[in-house]
Amino acid sequence: MQRFIRLMIAGVMALAVAGSPATANKIMPQGKPVAVAKSGLTVTPGMDWNRLSGRPGRNAESWTLDGLSLNDLTFYGGIVDGATLFRDARKKTDPLPKFSATMLIPDIARLFESSYRVSVGTSLMSIDSIEPATFAGKPGFHFTYSFVVQGEEVRRKGEAKGAVIDGKLFLITFEAPTIHYFDADIAAARAVQDSAVIGLAPTS
Repeated sequence: MQRFIRLMIAGVMALAVAGSPATANKIMPQGKPVAVAKSGLTVTPGMDWNRLSGRPGRNAESWTLDGLSLNDLTFYGGIVDGATLFRDARKKTDPLPKFSATMLIPDIARLFESSYRVSVGTSLMSIDSIEPATFAGKPGFHFTYSFVVQGEEVRRKGEAKGAVIDGKLFLITFEAPTIHYFDADIAAARAVQDSAVIGLAPTS
């Protein structure tokens, strides 16, 4: 019954958002550690997720349960000093901000917000809370955010958890529409965030 309800809502939401969900190319099975984002970041999902073939950045990848417009779990692995979170497709006209290894927690949240405003195309975005947290056994951060993609009416909420380790940024974000999907899937996303380990490299 729960799955039926999800499918019904998915059909309604698909009419409300622009574009089609990206096609998944590989199942990430529950309980199996997997290296993500072409880095030493390893996570163990507590349920099956779909890893998408398209990458938002050189050291990034996205997973979903029902399609990226409905639930988007994205990993940023080992972003080095001077690099961007996303592919800088418009760097000559609208360049993305770059990560610096000296950034403090508020700076990283602002980096994320500014990157979204350029890459996603939204002026309707806010960082709603920022706090210290533990990530992969290291001192890190947690922040929440919300946004609306321009041209859409669907409001989305997100949570990010990460840390700067050995001068590199490791970050896992989850976002979904505030209608049903965020509350339905945030526990599964947090479980993935909390399973993060740096240094293991199983076959992905």
